[in-house]
Amino acid sequence: QVQLVESGGGSVQAGGSLRLSCAAFGYTPRNLCMTWFRQAPGKEREGVAAFDGDDSTYYADSLKGRFTISKDNAKNTLYLQMNDLKPEDTAMYYCAADPGRRGRRWSVPLGYRYWGQGTQVTVSS
Repeated sequence: QVQLVESGGGSVQAGGSLRLSCAAFGYTPRNLCMTWFRQAPGKEREGVAAFDGDDSTYYADSLKGRFTISKDNAKNTLYLQMNDLKPEDTAMYYCAADPGRRGRRWSVPLGYRYWGQGTQVTVSS
C-alpha cells in the first residue's frame, strides 16, 4: 500500500512559480510510475508529467519548458516545478502512482492504483 500526500499548492499571479511536492509513504516498489495529473473545473483529468516504471520522464507537450518533474528517492518525494504560470494552469493537481506502468500509458488516469488528495493551484491574471 502506498499513501501519497501532496503539498505546495497556492495562489500566484501569472508569471509566478510554484513547486509541488508529493511524499510517498509505505512500500514503494522500484518500478513505480509516479505522475502528476491536473484537473480544472469542467475538464477531464490530464497528465502533466511523469517518471514511468523505467524511470523515463514524460511531459505533456503543451507544458514542456515551463514545468519540470524531479524526485528525491532518499526522501520518497516527487516534485513538480512550475514556472511562468498562466491562468489556464489553474487546477487541482494530483499525484498518482502505479507499479510497473511504462511508456505512453503514463498519461492515462484510468487504472492508477494510488492517488493523493490533490493540491489546488490558482493563477490570477
